[in-house]
Amino acid sequence: MKGKTSSGFEYELDEAALDDYELLEDLCEMDEGDMTKTISVLNRLLGTEQKERLKEHLRMENGRVPASKMMNEIGEIFRNVKEGKNS
Repeated sequence: MKGKTSSGFEYELDEAALDDYELLEDLCEMDEGDMTKTISVLNRLLGTEQKERLKEHLRMENGRVPASKMMNEIGEIFRNVKEGKNS
């Protein structure tokens, strides 16, 4: 499944990654407030290479990757998946 966020980040998800019980566990723990699961969710969903591309896409001039922007991107990717959007 291919997609693109409103900020312009293009991604491709392996459909098998979406049918991953451990991803579901991590998402539930995030929903309960454990934000340390964000890294695991990103790795499971995007893989290391795409996660690094996303970080570079969001990196500011000061060298930092804003956590708020990362969370927005993750949320948008999941909304796109839920809506079945493909580009």
